Order: sequence, then C-alpha cells, then structure tokens
Amino acid sequence: MAAPDPRPPGPEELLRGPAGPVLRSLLTHAGLGLAVWDTELRCVWANDVLTRYDGIPREQRLGRPPRASLAGDAAALEETVRDVLDTGACVIGRPYRVPVVQGDRRPRFLAATALRLDDPDGLPLGVALLVLDVRSGRGVQDRLAVASEAGARIGTTLDVVRTAQELADFTVPLLADYVTVDLTEAVRLGGEPLERLGTADGRVPTFRRAGVASVHDGAPESLWASGDAVFVPKASPFTQVLHTGRPLLQPHIDTSPGTWLDNDPARAEKIRRFGMHSLLIVPLQARGLLMGVVVLVRADNPTPFDDGDRLLAEEIAARAALSLDNARRYTRERTAALTLQRSLLPRRVDGGDAMEVAAHYVPADAEYSAGGDWFDVFGLSGGRLALVVGDVVGHGIAAAAAMGRLRTAIRTLADLDLPPAELLARLDRTSAHLVEADEADPECCSVGATCVYAVYDPGVRTCTVALAGHPPPVVTGADGSLAFPDLPHGTPLGYGLPPHEAAVLELPPGGLIALYSDGLVEDREHDIDVGMERVRGALARGGDSSLAELCAAVVDTLPRAPEDDVTLLLARAR
Repeated sequence: MAAPDPRPPGPEELLRGPAGPVLRSLLTHAGLGLAVWDTELRCVWANDVLTRYDGIPREQRLGRPPRASLAGDAAALEETVRDVLDTGACVIGRPYRVPVVQGDRRPRFLAATALRLDDPDGLPLGVALLVLDVRSGRGVQDRLAVASEAGARIGTTLDVVRTAQELADFTVPLLADYVTVDLTEAVRLGGEPLERLGTADGRVPTFRRAGVASVHDGAPESLWASGDAVFVPKASPFTQVLHTGRPLLQPHIDTSPGTWLDNDPARAEKIRRFGMHSLLIVPLQARGLLMGVVVLVRADNPTPFDDGDRLLAEEIAARAALSLDNARRYTRERTAALTLQRSLLPRRVDGGDAMEVAAHYVPADAEYSAGGDWFDVFGLSGGRLALVVGDVVGHGIAAAAAMGRLRTAIRTLADLDLPPAELLARLDRTSAHLVEADEADPECCSVGATCVYAVYDPGVRTCTVALAGHPPPVVTGADGSLAFPDLPHGTPLGYGLPPHEAAVLELPPGGLIALYSDGLVEDREHDIDVGMERVRGALARGGDSSLAELCAAVVDTLPRAPEDDVTLLLARAR
C-alpha cells in the first residue's frame, strides 16, 4: 500500500477535484483577469480576460513564473506575488501598466490584487492574482473608488516627505507616466503658509521636491532629487496654478518658440528628450492653505489628459493635501517641542572630581512626538554629586514645559541640602501645585511624572537613591557585577501619595551607576524585565569602554525606533 503524500494539495489539484468544474467556470467567467500560481510560482491557471488585457495566450503562461507569464512591469509583480506567498498579507489595487496590445491605441492601466490561497490547515497552496482595468469606462463611481483607495494608501504616516512620495507613487502609472510633488518651504519648515507669503512684489516662492515617480527606473525625467530646491520660472504654468489656486490642464504641451519654455531650457530639453506631450498641474490645498503642486505628465501613454483625468487628479490631490496638512502641523509642533526640550536640558554634564559622567538622549520616533524626559547632574555641598533622571507623562510642548519646571524645582530644592527622600516628597507637593495651577488650561496640564534622584558621596563611597515611580538604576555591586538593587519603588510625582523612601548603596572604586527612563526598557512586544536585562547585559559587555561609547552601545540595543523618549545617564566613581 502506497504511503500517503505528505504534501498539501496545490491549486491544480483543486481544479481537478470534485469542485473543479465550478471553480473553472468561476475563474473563466469572472469578468476580470485572473491567474493562479502554485507555491513554486508556476502558473497553473489563467483566464481569457487576462489575455485580452495583456495579449499573452493562456498556453504561454502555464508552468511559468510571473516574470515570464505577465507583461509590462512583470518582474516587480513577481516580487509582489512572492511577498504575498511568504507573508500571507494581501496586496490590493497595485498599479500595473502593460504596453499597447493588439486592438488598443494606448497602454492599459490595470489594478492588480494578489492574495494567498491556503488549505484548511492554513498551509499555503499558491497565490491568485486578480487584475481589473481601471481606465476603461471610468465614470463617477470609478473616480470615487480610486479616490477612496488613495485615501487608504496616501498619508500612512505623519511624515511630510513620505506622504508626498506616496502621492507620487499612487498616481504612476494610474494617471501619468511621470509625477512630481513640489511643496513650498512653508510646509517643510513649518513656517507661514504660501497664501500669506504674498506675491505682489513678483517674488516666486521657493519649492522643494518632496516626491517623484516615473514609469522609468530612477525617474530620469526629473531635474531635481527629493529634497532639492526646484526652479520655478516667474511666468509658467506652475505660477499660474499658484496664483489662481485652480488646476491647469494642457492636453498638448506647446514647445514652439515664444512660450514659457524659452525661459526654462532645462525643462524644455527633458520634454523633447522623453516625448512629454500632455501636462496636468493640480494645487495641493487644505483648510484654505495652498501648500504646493502635484505635476502630472504623459509621455509613453499617447492619450492626452482630459477633463475626466483632471477630476480624478483633483479628488486624489484633495485627499493627499489633508494628509500633508496634518503632517505639516504635526511636524511644526514636534519641532517646537524638541527645540524647547533641548533648550531646557543641560548642554553638557560634569561630575567634577567625584565621578566621570555621560548622558545620551534620543527623542521619540517622529510618529509619537517628543516627550518630557530630562536628566541633570550638579554638585552639592561637601563634594557630593546629584544625579537625576525624570520623565513627565505625555508628549509635545506641554510635556516639555512641565519637564522644565520640574527640573528647575529640583535644583531649587537641592540648594536646601535635603536628603533624597525628602526632596522627592517636596517635589511631589510642588508638582501637585503646578497641576492645580494649570487646571484652567488643559493644554498645559500634565498629570504625573516619575523621577530617580541619587546623591553620591565620594568620602564614604555611597550612593543614596530615592525613586518616585521610576525604574531602578543599574549599579555595580561589591563583587563587581552589575545588578538592579531592590529599592522602595515609590509613587509617581503629582499625586500626593505616601512619602518616598531612600536606600543607601555602596559603590566600589570604578563602580558604575546607570539611571535611565522607561523608554529605554519598555516596548509593546516585551515585558519591562526583558528590556532591563538587555540594558544590564550591554553595560556588562562594555568592559573598559568610555562612558560615551557605553551610552551609544546601550542605545544601539533598542529593537526599533523608540515610541517614547530615551534618556540614559551613566556615572562612574573616580
């Protein structure tokens, strides 16, 4: 008796099985192009609709990988199919442009959707590719569907440049062969919007290229790379769109002498070289602000832009502009918060004769904005040294401002020569008073903060540490090993809860103490204990490295861009 085949059935077995006739009928009469590949990326089925789209007979597809059984940018589509097979993540509406086929006057612009086929146990059988012609017969409903897809694929982050690039990528080759997104300095730098810059004096606002896409690899049509300043002639279609705030459609670009191209020979040369024949410029404006333009050009596609293309481009640009404005506002606030926070942190730290010190601060990833972390090092009476790391709840300007007030309060209380536990108790009351004073303005109200305050006495080589809801430090023990001492945890500042306690730790000659914020040890995928052990291990491997090198080595262990500010303060007894 033959042993059963351990391999799961592939798509071809399904098509030959009891449900085969129904499946074949569905695939044949689905009304859209469809092809199926097995787990080795061999085509096992394709319908006639796909042949009408790209001109490749079904017999020439079977048994071949996507790059050999599809037209146009088939190599890129094969990578998409391979990724879907490996990850199981569905790809919807990927632009797919195929050359002119028999019976057509122009290339076809298709939308491809790839999804993995799994068996009942979740094992992959292959990948199905569904292809729809998004250009033929486009009406109002089609425009709305494409615009809705644009809203899902443009503005996935709060990053201006990435949003602009997503806009360019989405429209090529769906609408154009070459697209640029040029934004004013006002958007990129968070300054005044374009409409307030004024054009009465004849000055043309400065643009920077934020996004570019082309059907040709490397976008050779572009005179400028992303981030470069873009030359805009005073008299040109670009300034016309800026002044009117309305789109401009040129079905046929006029390159004859006496046009605006006389004053822009570099663009004129690119137009002639690549055969650019049709131009569409759409303003990017949201909430009454004009932020830049998206320029769409056709060259390989012989069909000129028409009013239907203009309407669709306006729909896409309107959705993209909202995302760009959100990113612009966020960038401006984050820049202000970072500037404020950095101005309130010490420019350098100095442990004097008592300790060698070094600090490292990393703001949260751009998606999350800056938080309210701070660190400080200052001398006390009797040659002692104070070490502080704190973290205000929240992000943005309010958190940075609250951090500055708490740092000032600690310095003021330290002048009273208070023991660490008593200093945190008074800081707790001060923080509560600050919250009460800010209750009338919710934007300024920042409830809660954590803090670790340590005082090192070089005369007796002890470090007195008090915590206010903060992670414990890493300290070198008497045996030379690094560990987290068992300390009274304390409660966060600003709540007026039971008094804080302190513990006295011995620090041997050359011993290390590391204070840090929770952004260094916490993330969404791991417990804080995992992060603490990661930090301890990095410090233990540091050996005789300088403290600056040790700071960098510890921060480099972060598994990803931090979602919260990261602060690390290292001190080594001299």
